[in-house]
Order: sequence, then C-alpha cells, then structure tokens
Amino acid sequence: MGSCLGSIRMAEMSTSATGNRSVLTPGEPARSPQSGGQPASGQSGLRHQRSPISREQVESVISRSAAVFGVVFGIQAITPLITQLPTVNPVWGVVTVSVLALSLVLSLVASLTRRLVRSAHALVAVLYLAALQTWPMAVTTQVDFGRTNPWLYYLLTVATASAAIGMPAAIATTYLFVVPIMYALIRVTPDGGHALPQQAVLDSLYAIILGGAIMVIVTMLRQASAAVDAAQANALVRYAHAVRAHATEVERVQVDSIVHDSVLTTFLSAARAFTPEAKALAATMAGNAIGHLREAALVTPDDGSTVPLSSVARRISEAANTIGAKFELRTRSIGSQSMPIMAAEAVYSAAVQAMVNSLQHAGSSSNVSRWLTIRGVDIAGIEVEVGDTGAGFAYQEVPKERLGLRVSIVERVANAGGQVEIDSVVGEGTVITIRWPHESDDSPLPRGPRFDTVAGEGTP
Repeated sequence: MGSCLGSIRMAEMSTSATGNRSVLTPGEPARSPQSGGQPASGQSGLRHQRSPISREQVESVISRSAAVFGVVFGIQAITPLITQLPTVNPVWGVVTVSVLALSLVLSLVASLTRRLVRSAHALVAVLYLAALQTWPMAVTTQVDFGRTNPWLYYLLTVATASAAIGMPAAIATTYLFVVPIMYALIRVTPDGGHALPQQAVLDSLYAIILGGAIMVIVTMLRQASAAVDAAQANALVRYAHAVRAHATEVERVQVDSIVHDSVLTTFLSAARAFTPEAKALAATMAGNAIGHLREAALVTPDDGSTVPLSSVARRISEAANTIGAKFELRTRSIGSQSMPIMAAEAVYSAAVQAMVNSLQHAGSSSNVSRWLTIRGVDIAGIEVEVGDTGAGFAYQEVPKERLGLRVSIVERVANAGGQVEIDSVVGEGTVITIRWPHESDDSPLPRGPRFDTVAGEGTP
C-alpha cells in the first residue's frame, strides 16, 4: 500500500478467530526463514560505514612513502658522495648533487601538499637519468670502488620508484629495465669503477627486482582503488535514481491526494447536495478546495522548517469546527515540541480527509456520534484519532480507484514517516488513528505504513 523510498511493501492479511475482524498489516520488515523470524539482514537499520580507500588516498600514500624513502636513501648516499666527489668534475658534482637533492625535497613537498605530485616524481626520474648518462664524462680520476658502490647507486631504486609514480605505465616499465641496465654497462667501464661483470649484473638485477616490486604494488593499488571509485560512482548513480523515483512517487501521492481532496470530493458532495445544509457544506468544501490548489501551486521543497505541535492541533480543531458536522473535540497533553512542517501538513490533511470520510459514509442519523481526539505522544510526536459510531466498512472491498483512504490518508502519512491504524466494524463504526512518527521507527531506515483494518461493510 504505502510507499517509502520508492518501494512498495506487500501486505499480509490475517483473519482473527473472533467475529468478522481482520487485520491488514503492510510495511512490516521482511523476515528471513533462516534467521528464525528475525528481520532479514540489512533491514535492522543503517550502520555507519567507513569510507573505502579511494584512488586519491592511494596515490597520496604511495607518493608520500616514495618521497620519504627517497630522502632517506639520499641521506644514505652522503657518505660515499663525500668520498667520491673529488674524482669528478667539481662543476658537474655541485650541479648534479644540488639538482638531485632539490628534486627529492620537491617530491616530498609535492606529496605532502598533494600538488604536482606526478610531475615532481617524474622530475626525479628524469634528472637521475641525466646524471647517470653524464657520469662517465664527468670523471676526472678513475678509481676502483672496491666493495663500495658509487653514490648514484643508492638513488637507483629511488629513480625507478619515482618513475612508477610519475610516469605512464609503459614509460615507467621501459625506465625500469633501461636505467639499471645502463648503470650496469657504465659500472664495468674504467670510468664507472671497473666493476666485475657479475657484481654489475647483480646490482642491476637487484634494482630491477626491487623497482619491479614497487611498480607492481603501485599498479595493483591503483587498479583496486579505481575499481572502488567506480563502484562508489555506480552506487551514487543508483542512489540518485532511487531518490528521484521516491520523489516521483511522493509527488504522485500528493497529486492524487490533492485531486481527491480538492476536486473529486467536492464534486461528489455538490452532486448529492439536495438540502440547504448539504449545499452549504459543498460550498465550504469548494472554498477549501480552491485554497488547497492555491497552496499546492506555491509549495516549496522541505527545507527543514518545523511547526509547533500546538499549532497543528489548533488547525485540525478549527477544521473540525468548519467541516459541517459536530465532532466532540478531545485534546490531551499537547506538548511544546515541534515537528517538521511537511509531516505536519500530512497529518493535518489526513485528519481532515478522515473527518470528511466520516461525514460522507458513516451516516447522517442523529444516533451517529463523532469525536476527534488529539494527543501528544513520546517526546515530539502527535496522535490524531477520528472516530464515529456509524456504518463501518470492509477495507478489502474498497475499490482501488477510490483514493480517499488509500492515498489521502494512509500513503500521505506513511510518506511523512508516520503510520495509520484503521479499526472498522460493520454497524459499529470506524476509528482512524493517525500517528507521527512511526511508533516502532527506531532506525534511520524509513518504514512503510502500518495500519490495522477491521472488516465491515460499505466503502469510505
């Protein structure tokens, strides 16, 4: 029956063992047979979920880690640098060391500020390649490094890691193999220290393996985070569609309610107005219909505004006094709290429609008594009871095209987060209880309407 978040929950019909009473209870949470009648998974309420790792977070962690380790390896290269610097051209040594040091610091700053991260890391890789290429030409004194390594070796894995972060995958892969192989070829030359081929190959393979592991990890994390981002985007799209569907459904209910309350009911009353009292009622309803249509044209989306419960109760009481029939008014414990204005409008309109239904279908006999009870419930809730001792009706026999009870009352209140209970017995009368908020709504998930209908005869 009622719509909530664009989903329509099926109703369960169960017949009691006494008399002709039946209870209709739609909107209850789905039960899982495997859970022993407990609510199905996912329906017990929303739990706060941590945001999954995004591509931006992954990039930030990777770049910062590489920048920090780059600075650490740069510090580690200071000792061999001091020893080996006299063997190279002083100008080349000062310029190369200064440029590489500044690039490492720049990559760290860029990673921390999340600006120009890829460009900074790519700059480290490019400058290291330039230093490696010009190294043999800058050597002034050929030396045998023995068991030590050239200071550029300590920055080799830093350069391959920076290439993996700052360059496209194809270029970074090429860099991963070309630069270590170039280093090995230079190392076996006299200008490179005349290292043994085995040692040069081992150093080159170590750099390739370590750089390759870094590249694989970076690629996998990027792909995983990209998949998470895509899933989040798809979820947001689906949620947007659900929100639009819900808004469309709510609008449909509102339009149906306005049409029924403001137009069809007025026309029916006017067609049956044969007595002066009936004509006066039809004229009053026509004036109210014009007002409702005017208000509907000026309605704005819910902006979080609230209205005191006492104001809602006063409006409903005033409507009962002008509706054309005598309702015994009972007001109890209306607090000073407030409720959302959209919910207040839903409760007010549903209460007025319930009183109109009672006037039209309960009977006009002087033996029919009518009452209106308004009371506060919980901390900031309200309950409106419209009752009579008239004809009663059978809810399951109400045609679907009749919108007064289903749309103007039940769905309207359900969409506002409340519930409606309907108790009707043939020949005894009808009691419609409108309650906001839903008495069992203890989770952030909006629920469908819950209402009890006791069968009788007639139609509302």
